[in-house]
Amino acid sequence: MVKTHNNKAWLLVLPMFALVAFSAIIPLMTVVNYSVQDIFDQNTAYFVGVEWYQEVLRDTRLHDSLLRQFIFSFSVLAIEMPLGICIALLMPKTANWKTSLVLILLALPLLIPWNVVGTIWQVFARGDIGLFGWTVNALGIEYNYTANSLDAWLTVLLMDVWHWTPLVALLCYSGLRAIPHAYYQAAQIDRASRWAVFRYIQLPRLKSVLVIAVLLRFMDSFMIYTEPFVLTGGGPGNATTFLSQSLTQMAVGQFDLGPAAAFSLIYFMIVLLVSWIFFTSLTYENESHEHSPQDHSR
Repeated sequence: MVKTHNNKAWLLVLPMFALVAFSAIIPLMTVVNYSVQDIFDQNTAYFVGVEWYQEVLRDTRLHDSLLRQFIFSFSVLAIEMPLGICIALLMPKTANWKTSLVLILLALPLLIPWNVVGTIWQVFARGDIGLFGWTVNALGIEYNYTANSLDAWLTVLLMDVWHWTPLVALLCYSGLRAIPHAYYQAAQIDRASRWAVFRYIQLPRLKSVLVIAVLLRFMDSFMIYTEPFVLTGGGPGNATTFLSQSLTQMAVGQFDLGPAAAFSLIYFMIVLLVSWIFFTSLTYENESHEHSPQDHSR
């Protein structure tokens, strides 16, 4: 029996392709066009090739912002991933009103707009009226995120952990709920310890969810802008000036469209490359674990 394929279904996808082309591809091509031209006014532009890319790559501001960005993103992942897993493991296992209440409370930070998060922590971390800042100073620790670079850095990091750890916890909780109960029954019969259950049952089943969580959190933290801008304005000095703020200053503050376009494309390629490395390494580890000889021998 010969199967016939109906390609008319692709017509349903065409509106989506058109929307993507309008909202993403056309602006991207415009940025590419700006990145290879020196624009003097609306009607005057000269082709400069890769000159803007070379200028941006030699700019020490890009190097410093990129270093701060990588340190921040990897710090976020190092804290939020284990913390999110721990919160998910501590959440109620049975579906009742307590579970619903915990889920609602956990999701509340995710519902707050980014600029409001920055404003909340701007007040919360103040040393005179903010609960967090006043408490830290009362403990004898000198704390002022507006004057001390380390305090500003740690405050931005803590703010991001508070805002986005619930996302990791919710993803991990959904992964834990998807594990069949038969696995836990078998572990109980074998008298497996809690650590053994986590190591050999829960963690392997969470790997697919953790891949998604790592990618989402890396991409979002690497493009962070609103929260640190509202909280510290990139200061004190350039302590919390990340790539997105450097790009905004170049494009909006200085109105250097050519270098800003080249900067944005380099920024995009860095995010794409690192995300691809994360995804490839994590999925390869998953596949190698699933097809290991030890698993087949069992």
